Amino acid sequence: MKNLSLIAAIGQNMELGYQNDLIWRIKEDLQFFKEKTMGTYIIMGRKTYESLPKNLPGRKYIVLTSDKNINSSDRLIAFRNIKDILEFIKSMEDSYFYVIGGGQVYGSFLPYVNSMHLTEINASFEQADTFFPTFDKKEWIQESGQLFKENEISYRHVLYLKKVVPNQKK
Repeated sequence: MKNLSLIAAIGQNMELGYQNDLIWRIKEDLQFFKEKTMGTYIIMGRKTYESLPKNLPGRKYIVLTSDKNINSSDRLIAFRNIKDILEFIKSMEDSYFYVIGGGQVYGSFLPYVNSMHLTEINASFEQADTFFPTFDKKEWIQESGQLFKENEISYRHVLYLKKVVPNQKK
């Protein structure tokens, strides 16, 4: 889908989080996240939603959840399945959507995104309990950004663009 992307910060072993929280708090990367997602819809699972600060201004929340206690409101749109979210995205061609986690939600949306903004951190965290899904890098065009360093942790922002596979004639 041309208006659907995902954004994540991952460790060397695809680590995303630990105990429903981020492993790394890199100020520049949090600013990068803010700049990319400002004015967009952000798609997340219930646990990610519950782990966020009370409000991320300038963004509209979409929460994928089976929890019947989470309902749509002025702050969020609740969906019970991915199919309905994909239909909503198709109906909103002029809007942009970012999947922001967690691990299972990334895995569910990976086949549908056209790009991934990954902050690849040159560190690992053995206690991680949430991981980014594996993906075939051959299916993506990789555009690496510059190397950054903060608090002895080096990282780079990498943009992955899904390769377009032409229709094969039979």
